[in-house]
Amino acid sequence: MTGWPEPTAGDIVWCHFPDDINPKPKPRPALILVVFDDQAPEFFVQVAYGTSQRTTALHKGEFAILKAKHPAAYAAAGLSYDTKFNLKNLVTLPFSSEWFSVPPAAPHGQNPKLGVLHPSLVRIAGTAHHAAHSPPG
Repeated sequence: MTGWPEPTAGDIVWCHFPDDINPKPKPRPALILVVFDDQAPEFFVQVAYGTSQRTTALHKGEFAILKAKHPAAYAAAGLSYDTKFNLKNLVTLPFSSEWFSVPPAAPHGQNPKLGVLHPSLVRIAGTAHHAAHSPPG
C-alpha cells in the first residue's frame, strides 16, 4: 500500500511503463483509462503509453497534447513536453511504487499524478480509443 490518493480515470501519471526489454524502464507519462477497485484499498489501473517523440506524426489510436495547440489542456496535464498517447498500447498495472513513482516536480505532492486530461480533449481521446479498438475497414 502506498498511501497515495485513489487514482481516477483521466489522471495523467508518472509510470514505469513496461516494455519487452526492461522490467522497469524509465518513467514516462501515462493516461489512466480505467481504475479497477475490486481489491480496494489496492487498485489496478489500465494506462495508455505516453511519449514526447514524434508528437506531430499521429497514427490510428493516438492523440497528442501540444502546448501551442492546446495551452489549457497542456497546463492541466502537468506535462513538461508535447506528448502523445497511444491508445493501442495499453497495460493494466497495480497502482503501486513498483510501476508508478513521484514525478520530479511533484506537482500534486508525493504521489504519481502529473495532472489530468482536460475536458476539451475527452472527445479527441475517445475518438482515438475507438479507432484503436475498432476492426479495420
